[in-house]
Amino acid sequence: MKEYPSFVTHLECSYTGKTYPADQLHGLSEAGKPLLVRYDLEALGNAITKQDLVSRLPEFWRYREFLPVRKSSNIVRLGEVMTPILPALKLQKEYGCGEILIKDEGRLPTGSFKARGIAVAVSMAKELGVTCMAMPTNGNAGAALAAYCSAADIETYVFCPEDTPRVNIEEIAFQGAKTFLANGLINDCGRIVGEGKEIMKWFDTSTLKEPYRIEGKKTMGLELAEQLNWEVPDVIIYPTGGGTGLIGMWKAFNELEAIGWIGSKRPRMVAVQAEGCAPIVKAFKEGTRHAEPWPNASTIASGIRVPAAIGDFLILDAIRESGGFAVAVSDEQINDAHQACAKKEGILLCPEGAATLAALKQELVTGRIDSSEQVMLFNCATGLKYPMPSEHQTIDLNQPIDYEKIRGRSEQ
Repeated sequence: MKEYPSFVTHLECSYTGKTYPADQLHGLSEAGKPLLVRYDLEALGNAITKQDLVSRLPEFWRYREFLPVRKSSNIVRLGEVMTPILPALKLQKEYGCGEILIKDEGRLPTGSFKARGIAVAVSMAKELGVTCMAMPTNGNAGAALAAYCSAADIETYVFCPEDTPRVNIEEIAFQGAKTFLANGLINDCGRIVGEGKEIMKWFDTSTLKEPYRIEGKKTMGLELAEQLNWEVPDVIIYPTGGGTGLIGMWKAFNELEAIGWIGSKRPRMVAVQAEGCAPIVKAFKEGTRHAEPWPNASTIASGIRVPAAIGDFLILDAIRESGGFAVAVSDEQINDAHQACAKKEGILLCPEGAATLAALKQELVTGRIDSSEQVMLFNCATGLKYPMPSEHQTIDLNQPIDYEKIRGRSEQ
């Protein structure tokens, strides 16, 4: 495989700006905040053109120069395809709004956008000599970690709230992770991982507690810009738990502008949470830079049931800098949007993806999203992993087939 030059210069504390050397294993900064990977963007911009991408495989590793892995032999691949952008034309007509686009991240390995961040995090762990990784998860991140670590021969421990969707639990365990269910929430599972670091000698791969998941999630921004011919949508609506993807996309847009591939226009970033767990929404409304932990978090959209996000200030900064906002929707709205998109568009969202559609519908009414704006929704996982309420009837093959009944007519 051809080696590409790496443009990583250093890591930087996202809170204080203190710099840290690259090519060393890091967790959080000394301030207890996420570290960001920094690049020599001038050299990066001189080394690659948009045209160079055309001949590369349709995978997110096509953005190799924007990523931190130095040796291609350390890249762990499971088929990271570029995910399609699907137009929702019927809903657009029904809502009387601008273009509705759905970035369907469920096409990635392990069926969710977690594959982006975990692929890069595990590749970097391999490069830096990590032999054991652990994380708390509401499901999809743990599934991705189990798969990529199995591919990389890295031992894994995954801790889930006991009410994590059963398919996720089975997926994590089946793909090789030592899997544990705890009678608490994801932050409780995170405490287990953090407190066990010294005893278990594992690397804490919790959201934003290592620098490289952001870089993987950043590829969502690079990819959608390329798919839109190096333009950006007016609005991005993103289901927000830990917020790595929102932070990553914001970083991607800044890097793309720095090398001259896009202009100064930015999407308005809209963070969507559930009414039963909305710490970022509360902080946004109150004008604070940090969010208080959400008590008794509860929602059917388990992926955004994150009571406290370590990158809260990065999420809120991006929202405010972009002129966006944070909004909560109810579980009932999520269910309604889930079914509407499936029945009208044939697009099977996950509950978290459905939350973005519910938010769009709600905010078109309030006027916070204008009816002329092009809006990108993120469906972060395949809907096949989640319950789908259905109505069906039975046919008795020992009796004559009653086609009038099948048609739905009542018997005369």
